[in-house]
Amino acid sequence: MDATIKIALVGTGMFGGDVHARAYADLQRAGISPQLGRVGLDAWARDLGPIKFQLAAVAARTEKSARRARANFKRWTGHAPKAFAGQKPWMDILREFPDLDVMAVATPDPLHAEVILTALKAGVHVLTEKPMCLDITEADQIIELARARERIVAADMHKRYDPDHLRIREEIRHRIGDPLYGTAYLEEPLHVSTRTFKWAEQSDPFSYVGTHWVDLIYHYYRSKPVSLTAVGQKKRLVRDGINAYDAVQVRVDFENGMSINFHNNWITPPDFEGPVNQGHEIVGADGKVESDQQYRGLRWWSQSGGSRTANNHFTRDVKRPDGSAGYVGYGIDSLTVGLAAICRVKFFGATRASVADLYPTAEEARITVAIVHAARLVRDLNFKYLRAGKGAPVSARFGRDGITIVDPLGAGKGKVFRRIYRKPL
Repeated sequence: MDATIKIALVGTGMFGGDVHARAYADLQRAGISPQLGRVGLDAWARDLGPIKFQLAAVAARTEKSARRARANFKRWTGHAPKAFAGQKPWMDILREFPDLDVMAVATPDPLHAEVILTALKAGVHVLTEKPMCLDITEADQIIELARARERIVAADMHKRYDPDHLRIREEIRHRIGDPLYGTAYLEEPLHVSTRTFKWAEQSDPFSYVGTHWVDLIYHYYRSKPVSLTAVGQKKRLVRDGINAYDAVQVRVDFENGMSINFHNNWITPPDFEGPVNQGHEIVGADGKVESDQQYRGLRWWSQSGGSRTANNHFTRDVKRPDGSAGYVGYGIDSLTVGLAAICRVKFFGATRASVADLYPTAEEARITVAIVHAARLVRDLNFKYLRAGKGAPVSARFGRDGITIVDPLGAGKGKVFRRIYRKPL
C-alpha cells in the first residue's frame, strides 16, 4: 500500500512542541504499528503497518517558535516540515497543503474552536488538545460539522490511558460498588501561569487541567452532570500583575447520584518535588479507590537537589540500538487511537460512527465543555458575591431544558434563573 497520512501541527509550545512533535517523529520514522499494542489495537498492526506518516507543517505565533520546532523535528527524523507563523497560520497551512489529512491543534485554549472549525470546513480530520473548546455552542458547531463532513475530531484525553486508570475503569470501580462521592485534583507549577502561558487571564486552572479529570470521571461511569457549583480565588497571581484565578474548586453532581469535587491551581511553588501534584479518590457503597498520580513510588534526593519524584508512565524515552530514543507512554496513547481511527476511515472504508468507540470523541468532549462553560459563569458570579460579603449562592442546573444558571441574588432583577443553553446534554 502506497499510503500516507499528512499531518500539520498548530501550536509548538509546552505540549505541542514536545509530546505531539515527538509522537509524530516516531510515526514518521516507524509508522503506527509499534504503538498499537499499548492501546489494544495490535490486531490491526499488519493492516496499518504499511501506512506512512508525514509531518508536513508546524505553526506557531512567532517565527522563532516555528523555526525551533522545525529544527527539532529535523534533528529527530532528518525531515524538516514547512514552518508557518502569524496570528492565524492554520489558514496558510490549508492553502499550502490542500491534501492535508490531519490538523493537530495544540494552540492556547481560546483558539481551539476556530482552528478546529476551519480544518473541518476544509475536510480535514482533527486531533485537538483539551478542552476541545470553551463554549457549549461551539462544541455543537464542531460536532455538527464533523458529522456533515464525515471527519473525526479526537480529543487528547490521555488520562484515560494511564494504566492505573485503566484498571480502575475495568475492575476496581465495580469492586467498590455504586459511587457516592470523590475528589480529583491537579495542581500546576507557578511558571505555567506566569511565564509559559501568555494567555492565563483568558483561562483558569479548572478549564485548563480540570478537564482531564472531568473526562476521566465521565469515562469511568458514563453519567451526565445534573448540577454544579464553583468558586475561585485571586491572591497570588495578582501580585505579578496577572488578573487570573490562582485556584478554582468545582463540585459536580451526576445523574448516578455521585458528587465529585475538582480542585485545581497553577501556583505550586517551583521547589515542589514533582512536575505537578495530581490524584483522585472515589468512595463507593462497598469500598474506596485512591490513586496518587504524582508520587508513583519513585523518589530520590541529592545534595543541593532536594527530593524529586517522576511520572515515568506519562512519557519516557526508550533507547534504540543506534543511540536515538523512542517515545512511549500514556501521554501519546490518545493520539495513537485517534490516528488509528483516521487511518481506518481513509484507507479501509470505515465510517466515522463505526470507529467512534476507539478514541475520545467530540460528542464525549461536549460533556466536559458544558461543565467548563457553566463552571466559568458560576465561578465568576460567586467570586463577585464573595467579595461583596454575600456568600457563594450561585449554581448551575443541567437538564432536558438545557443549562440554567441559578442566581438567588439576581432576584431583584428578575434573573434568578438564566437559561444559557436550550438543548439537553
